[in-house]
Amino acid sequence: MEPGVSTVSTPSRMKLFMALSRTPHGLLDMATPALAALFWLGAIPSLRVVMIGIITAFAGYTAVYALNDVVDYREDKRKIRECGGLQCLAGDPDAVYARHPLAQGMLSLREGIVWTLAWGALALFGAWILNPVCALIFILGCLAETVYCLMLRLSWTRTLVSGAVKSAGGLAAICAVAPKAPPLFLIGFFLWFFSWEIGGQNVPNDWSDLEEDVRMGAKTVPVRFGPERSARIVLGCLAGAVFMSLALFWLTPARLSPIYFVGSIPAALFLLLLPAWKLYGQKNSQNASALFNRASYYPLTMFIVILLSAVL
Repeated sequence: MEPGVSTVSTPSRMKLFMALSRTPHGLLDMATPALAALFWLGAIPSLRVVMIGIITAFAGYTAVYALNDVVDYREDKRKIRECGGLQCLAGDPDAVYARHPLAQGMLSLREGIVWTLAWGALALFGAWILNPVCALIFILGCLAETVYCLMLRLSWTRTLVSGAVKSAGGLAAICAVAPKAPPLFLIGFFLWFFSWEIGGQNVPNDWSDLEEDVRMGAKTVPVRFGPERSARIVLGCLAGAVFMSLALFWLTPARLSPIYFVGSIPAALFLLLLPAWKLYGQKNSQNASALFNRASYYPLTMFIVILLSAVL
């Protein structure tokens, strides 16, 4: 038995694979390509695109999240060994079933690699059917995720790589339904989710692991810049994300109703800005985790907002 592994209530093997791919969080992230396509079209795509898109998106997020644990296998094992286990805060969608099951010895590395490659192949095939550019974006996203993991003890700039990875799914979806979408809209969408990922996901998540990362010698934004500047980065990025979400209303050719503003502004306040402001006022791991958890529901909420503003 690996150090730090609990023998109590071990999840089923399927749940362990789902934990490897952080499936609960991946399902939330699948709203990103859906809202991206809907944002451009202002209508639900054809049934063919929807069916292939759902399968491809699920496979893609399943593969990329699993790839993170495969590449980080040795670092995660080292964290368990040197930090006495893995910290799991309440409500964390990344730890619903188990956290890092490969490093805990619940699954073998070989099983993790096979799982990752199988879902990756399916995602690549589906992306190619939709548009070869989508397949290229998926490949680049996987490479970027690998680079992100390998930069853990090299530079805090890995956070920027994470922002690019989280934007890839939405960009691929736009290319699937609009191969000739103008660069201005693509850049705007990229900046929207790039900023959301950094301010609402990556930095808060790293903040939750601050003590462990300091002991491990990791180079993250909270470790490099400290609580005060990290809180400012979070607020600045999320404010930028909200601004871009509003600016894109004027960049899309879709005829969305003003319901977009009625829904998107309260969603941004409740899920992003208010918890970010609380973190700025009380700079602790609990508030960072709370921001991460709330911000994880932002893509799904915005998908619903865009859908309502397109059909009503």
